[in-house]
Amino acid sequence: MAEGAEMDENFRAHQLSPSSWNRYEQCPRKYWLSRQKLPRKASMPASLGNAVHNSVEDICNLDLSGRDSDESGWMTPTAKAILDRHWKIEKESFLATPRHPRWKEELITQAHDGLVGALNILCGKSNLSTTKLSELTIEDWRHVQSIVLANEGTLVSDCGRLMGRLDLLVADLDSAGQSKGWIVADLKTGRPPVGVLDPKVSRQLRFYRDLIKRNNPDHPKIRAEGWYSANQTIHEATGPNVIDDAFAAWEGMRPTSIPLEGTPEEFACGFCEWKAWCPDWWSAIADGTIAGNGTFRDEVVRIIRYDSDGGAGLLERMAPVDEKGTVAPSPKRFGFTVKDQAKHQLDSLMEDGYEGALFMGSARATSKVLHLGDWSEVLPWQPLLKSTIVNQ
Repeated sequence: MAEGAEMDENFRAHQLSPSSWNRYEQCPRKYWLSRQKLPRKASMPASLGNAVHNSVEDICNLDLSGRDSDESGWMTPTAKAILDRHWKIEKESFLATPRHPRWKEELITQAHDGLVGALNILCGKSNLSTTKLSELTIEDWRHVQSIVLANEGTLVSDCGRLMGRLDLLVADLDSAGQSKGWIVADLKTGRPPVGVLDPKVSRQLRFYRDLIKRNNPDHPKIRAEGWYSANQTIHEATGPNVIDDAFAAWEGMRPTSIPLEGTPEEFACGFCEWKAWCPDWWSAIADGTIAGNGTFRDEVVRIIRYDSDGGAGLLERMAPVDEKGTVAPSPKRFGFTVKDQAKHQLDSLMEDGYEGALFMGSARATSKVLHLGDWSEVLPWQPLLKSTIVNQ
């Protein structure tokens, strides 16, 4: 359908973002499942990243009116207080999420280092004589604020089909301090690249770049950069415009009542949080498309014997029967131990009288025993064959 063409009256609008685009390319069924309002799963990397991003936003928006321009020594304690507040908010949200591993309080040190790294990169873009946070004056930070054109803003195409979350749009200064264009910056708190940017990250950055160009016809020169706070490096994304490709992908991502095609493979399934609802994944394990024999593995099982007091028992692997996710007993049996959150999940299911097959995620395998704990999860095996979303 050409851009601007009328949509069917029964069509429910959807939007493409860089993350949903990636999910769709990895596996259309994975993307479809992500839209079904299934129980969300929290992760420490995401919470850490949120804390850093939200802290940078607040620091960029600080109201410094009435402060002495020469005041120094204020940034370090201010940044720490802001990060501590967002860390607490993220912890509360994390623990309130239906599916979550153990909260790792010790990672606040990594979050602090990430915030310092992000602020140092931003200061470096402002041509200040010093970028050491402890030495920044109020006037220095006012100057930094002056080059921030937008932060944590939502980008939406004029037709509403494409959207993204922009971390920073800053003025690109020359050596004389004059703006020569714009920099689209995306803060990255994960592992920095070795060499060139990952293609997905490059496309994400160019998506933001090209969407800003589309929304601002009179734009100056625009560069797109990934700012990696862990080692304070900057990686520019270069390459062709991706907007036409995004619109083409949007067409294939239309909401449907039945699942989109699954394309199971090691990476896509390994990092998929919807396996408890996906029969394609379990069939791929059974036919050898996916190895499924690592130290940490996912299983579909039934309980043969379970001692709740001792936190141990015997499992039987369930074999896939058809493409609908129907499973049947197999000769494969193994022992298991369970503790912490995984034990709470299993005990709750048993207390509720659940007797069906179980999905056990991230079980640590040793010899013929599976070990489950805070790093694992236990969910009902419930392949989803029809949309849970009304009018989809």
